[in-house]
Amino acid sequence: MIDNAFRDLLPGRVGRLIALYERLGLSPNHVTFVGFGLAVAAAIAVALGAPLVALSLWWLGRLADGTDGIYARASGRATRFGAYLDIVLDMAAYSAMVLGFAVAHPELAWAWQSMLFFYVLCITSALALGAEEADAGQEARDDRGLRLGAGLAEGGETGLAYSAMLLCPGWLTEIAVFWIVILAVTVVARTALAARSLRG
Repeated sequence: MIDNAFRDLLPGRVGRLIALYERLGLSPNHVTFVGFGLAVAAAIAVALGAPLVALSLWWLGRLADGTDGIYARASGRATRFGAYLDIVLDMAAYSAMVLGFAVAHPELAWAWQSMLFFYVLCITSALALGAEEADAGQEARDDRGLRLGAGLAEGGETGLAYSAMLLCPGWLTEIAVFWIVILAVTVVARTALAARSLRG
């Protein structure tokens, strides 16, 4: 839901970072892997009980994830494989964090399992709706390489949920339940949107 605002905001503010990628000889896909690597490091930090380290690594990784596509388009190296790699490693990053939380807080196993279950439904519904909208000739909502259906819970909301869990451990159960509800509502709302916009 908040991702589109950041997509509009970032391109005009990350010129120096894009130039750094170029000077280092990185390809857009390298940047995607860097973002994923930082997310895995964040998940390990969660598992080891270092929440502030995890928080810093997570948002550094999301900065890389948010700029790989900008870099690809600016350098004329946007590819369909890059779009595929981006979404696959995004979901791997989100899931890795859940595994980190599961190691740190095994007493909430039901919550981590529920999150992974709804992540599967969220990405499946997003990809399915995006593909059907494209097939129906509907205009895309953004310039992402891979079309995804709109939803309440996207990357930005996921990062905010993880941040809340890391910064407010005393409310971990409540935050986890709230996030699971948001994921479930996302799937239901996206399905309702598909029924309304794709019917017939």
